[in-house]
Amino acid sequence: MIFKFLSKKFYISFSIVSLIYFLDRLSKIYVIQLDKNNLGSEIFNSTYLNIVLIWNKGIAFGLLSFNESHLYNILSLIISIIVVILVVMSLKSQGFKRYSLLMIVGGALGNLHDRIFFNAVPDFIDFHVGNFHWFIFNVSDIFITLGVIGMIILEVVENKTEKKNNDKKY
Repeated sequence: MIFKFLSKKFYISFSIVSLIYFLDRLSKIYVIQLDKNNLGSEIFNSTYLNIVLIWNKGIAFGLLSFNESHLYNILSLIISIIVVILVVMSLKSQGFKRYSLLMIVGGALGNLHDRIFFNAVPDFIDFHVGNFHWFIFNVSDIFITLGVIGMIILEVVENKTEKKNNDKKY
């Protein structure tokens, strides 16, 4: 049964997830090392982009941050379950949907790794215009966001196609 999944499609999927995970790990290790060498979290400043290391104990963009470790552990367990569900969904999907799910899985695995080993996720990309700062995020968050946007686009396109097909029936 396991050999059923060991196809060209599986290896491509595994490579995509691994590449996203690797890019995330590499960027986080680099920024953490820069932070240690600079003895501070402000690594780079420019007109529209800052590289500032913060440790996020919540979910995406610092939402739902907890100080209690048992709530953090429950949140991490829920995220782990969701990652497993997304892996199963991606194995059963194809085309654009599969790649969108794989981007979410790759990003989620990168952040889950940090949750397990650091009890927080290092975020460091800070886009801003003047005094307006967007949420600080990392490479994993970029891929998760792209995957979610892909799923939303797919849902909108499928709904429009389904509506057209239903309108033709009547």
